[in-house]
Amino acid sequence: MTQIKIENLSYSYPGSKDKVLKQIHLEIEKGEFIAIVGNNGCGKSTLCKVLNGLIPHFIPGNFEGSALIDGLDTKMVDVGILSKAVGYVYQDFENQIVRPTVLDDASYACLNYGMVDYLKKGREALSMCGLNDKEADYVFQLSGGQLHLLALAGAVALGPDILILDEPIAQLDPAHAMIIYEVLKKLNQEYNKTIIVIEHHTEYIAEYCSHVILMDAGKIKWKLPVKEAMVRVEELKRSNIYPPQVTQAAFRLKELGIYPWNKNLPITAREAVRSFCALLPEKERKKVFITKEEQNSTECIRFEQVEVTYRSVKGEAKTVFDKLNIKIHAGEHIALIGTNGAGKSTFMKLLTGLIKPKSGAVYIQGRATRKLKTEDLAREIAYVYQNPEEMFIKDSIRNDIAYAMQVRNVEQWERKTEELLEKFHLTSLAERDGRLLSGGQMRRASLAIGIALNPSILLLDEPTANLDIATRKEIMRTLTEMKEVTDTVLIATHDMQLVSEWADRIIVLSNGKVVADGSRESIFSDEMLLKKTGIQPPEIYQVAKQMNQSLECFNLEEFYDLFLEEVV
Repeated sequence: MTQIKIENLSYSYPGSKDKVLKQIHLEIEKGEFIAIVGNNGCGKSTLCKVLNGLIPHFIPGNFEGSALIDGLDTKMVDVGILSKAVGYVYQDFENQIVRPTVLDDASYACLNYGMVDYLKKGREALSMCGLNDKEADYVFQLSGGQLHLLALAGAVALGPDILILDEPIAQLDPAHAMIIYEVLKKLNQEYNKTIIVIEHHTEYIAEYCSHVILMDAGKIKWKLPVKEAMVRVEELKRSNIYPPQVTQAAFRLKELGIYPWNKNLPITAREAVRSFCALLPEKERKKVFITKEEQNSTECIRFEQVEVTYRSVKGEAKTVFDKLNIKIHAGEHIALIGTNGAGKSTFMKLLTGLIKPKSGAVYIQGRATRKLKTEDLAREIAYVYQNPEEMFIKDSIRNDIAYAMQVRNVEQWERKTEELLEKFHLTSLAERDGRLLSGGQMRRASLAIGIALNPSILLLDEPTANLDIATRKEIMRTLTEMKEVTDTVLIATHDMQLVSEWADRIIVLSNGKVVADGSRESIFSDEMLLKKTGIQPPEIYQVAKQMNQSLECFNLEEFYDLFLEEVV
């Protein structure tokens, strides 16, 4: 049964001559689980806004063609009616949460529609989304993943048969990301909801979706079953979409003549283990990992018996850290990982002096932060925010980079500004407003701002969040280059590929405690730790481990080496 039918759809935003959508034809059947993929700016979000009527009712523009939802023409039907047919969870989903308690928020839309059983519908939606035990909680008590589920419940409560989610796991740790997709799977399979996600994480697409739509420059190139879509490796890469690691690995081995030419490429880890085990050479291979040499470096950060609590409107105060002790030495490059709510942001804020410990002390270069002024800390430590647009205060990238040096009368600040623009490949963008750049450009600009004062310590909060795979790779290259520029760097992240390729040391936080501290080899090989904290190593690492427990591959190149003859 065709549920969505789009014919000859073209659209351009108000005041723009360029069409964002170009002659789109698309049919979606009821009960499909669809991922829409494509480059940033290819029209994915615009297409979805057509489906729920925001375009053209709230964003007029030049609209041509038609979009039918269950036979209803979106141009002719009020958005209020369409919202009962199409539920939408935006990328900035927290803006959809408007009430103080969980049940109040989940049932709010139904109350606005005058439904007498609005509380019942809210409870049913919470149950469908796995939040039935949270209905009396305040929304600020929820984790990031639970907040996302609450936004979903608010959409589900109205009873739409179609649910659209824009990058549903962009800011979530792997454990919460899995929960989100398991809920979507339940809504799709048990409640027969049609699910449409805009997604960059192809491992989740391969595991959960039934079909994939590839968009490019405002057009739909194809809609295919997921098994056919994910194996189009070269075509996807041309659109900066990277298939699952196991699919890329099999494709490369096929090029090398190792993987059978007539055998289907795997798209999930389960399929890959069976396929690759048969190809692995019989002889035992000894893998040698190059690790950073022990440094006789000086201590630059120390947490000493640090306790942090937050006051709570409801119940007792929440303890974030209790007697936390940790030391960090100059020159280390550290990944701070853990689930949402583990304490990573609090850790960063303690270092910058934004919050003070209830007891204990945090030392930067041997000095307690509680005794230092913010401007004194700023000379030693720089904090690059998760949302880079928060770092832009002037009208151009050049002025943003120069600002901190100017106000502190740094010598030759003009020359240093130009050097930073060149270092971060921003020279051609120097006069652009940072808030109007692409995601990757904003990240590079925020990094340049962060190191402008040559801080001895640099803090980065989720530097690859909300980026497509190609842009994430660009930022990872930039961070690798920065190893020669900065001294000590701490990154709070959920991106395990970034962790495995960049970090010298990994600190794992769980419930405000350091539960592990070591190398990538020691962290990723600890099965009890992974289970307890919800950490998921890169997919290719997991596949190698399932093939042989002695194997450790942190990237595709190391995995390819397993199948090649040793080079003397």
